[in-house]
Amino acid sequence: MSSRTRARGVKTAAGVHTVRIPRQRGRRRADPFVIVVPERPSLAREAAAVVGGWLWRSRRALAPTGLAVLALVVAGVLHVMAWWSGLLLAPTVAGPLVWLLLMQRRRSATGSVLAWRTGLAALASSALAWLAVAAGFGPLAGPLELWWLLTLITAQTGWLIVRRTH
Repeated sequence: MSSRTRARGVKTAAGVHTVRIPRQRGRRRADPFVIVVPERPSLAREAAAVVGGWLWRSRRALAPTGLAVLALVVAGVLHVMAWWSGLLLAPTVAGPLVWLLLMQRRRSATGSVLAWRTGLAALASSALAWLAVAAGFGPLAGPLELWWLLTLITAQTGWLIVRRTH
């Protein structure tokens, strides 16, 4: 673009190119034409917008995945800052099992209700045990990656089943 057609000293919004066409001969008092050409978004930006929109629309269905990713980040930060926090988190593993025993004592259940309660308590205990071990040894140490992934798949599948039936 030549220096005659580039705008000098004109402020425009980010991502907008302004091209000024110089005055034509014979029209000395007329204002010059100004053409505003918006910048085209890149393919990566459009792909990120599509993926971001899909994630936003299905945010409730993907709640366990978000919690699992958050747990992975928290375990990594705890491991880096205070590896001994895994020792403090270890007793929380018994919490869901205590909840199951109290629920069975207060409201005794059989059949599918008992199966769902047991599965929920086992899944929560597994997730808390993973968090305690991952905070102590690092979230990507040894088989902890696979344990995290299997817990994530189990939680996401159970969540989708419960959301479809109720």
